[in-house]
Amino acid sequence: MFVVGKRYSRAKDIHDQYGGTRQSGISPSGSHPVIFLFTGDSGETYGYEDGWQKDDGVFLYTGQGQVGDMEFKRGNKAIQNHVADGKQLFLFRAIGKGQPVEFVGEFECASIDFSDGPDVNGNPRKTIRFNLVSCAVPITNEGFESVKPIVSKPFGDLRQSAFAAVAPTETNNWRMAKQIRRQRSSEIREYVLRRANGICELTGEKAPFSKPNGEPYLEVHHIKKLSDGGLDHPVNCAAITPNAHRQIHFGLEGTELDDRLSKLIRSKERLLSKR
Repeated sequence: MFVVGKRYSRAKDIHDQYGGTRQSGISPSGSHPVIFLFTGDSGETYGYEDGWQKDDGVFLYTGQGQVGDMEFKRGNKAIQNHVADGKQLFLFRAIGKGQPVEFVGEFECASIDFSDGPDVNGNPRKTIRFNLVSCAVPITNEGFESVKPIVSKPFGDLRQSAFAAVAPTETNNWRMAKQIRRQRSSEIREYVLRRANGICELTGEKAPFSKPNGEPYLEVHHIKKLSDGGLDHPVNCAAITPNAHRQIHFGLEGTELDDRLSKLIRSKERLLSKR
């Protein structure tokens, strides 16, 4: 969809194709499951301070609002709820006025912190800062080396924890962002595998083999992603066989299978929510 480091016309390549507000720094698309974020040096004029943190892989993105305390509404609310709403975050860096924007990458909001700083008029205010973790940063491996059985919560508690993990954590330490995202991914991954109970959620076939710890081996797939990333959300993830996983990604009917899988998981979650 977009290539990291490549420059694009904000008007022609982004908004003409996907919609969204052309002037705002936070621009949700009305026709695609994506929120476009724009950052640049000019933001410092309005009390914004964005950028990579010392710990590579975490990008601090300042919320929307030039005067007074920032609030969770409009664009700020969109970022806060982006995983729950099934929206991917695509970040671009402005090169200069009237110039193309450079694609920084896809991110996930892992946590939120707050700081004191001046607004555009120089008055003190509370500033919302979103701690974004690059989706290019690996989260977990496939677990082949695991030989110890997982001691898990009861299924109902596990499901509750997985859905609760979707919301970004409020913290006063941005350094926790990657750890929070790993924990979120781990909880959702464990829930999805338990939900499948050793049966492929697409084909209904049994897992092809067991791991050294005795657990059936299935792979967690992110459904309907627009890029190589994918949102960690119980409704957006499914446990499927390796063959089904490859068929979705590389097969002729991959899109059709992904659509079918999406409907199956949503139907399954609706039934589980009624229990």
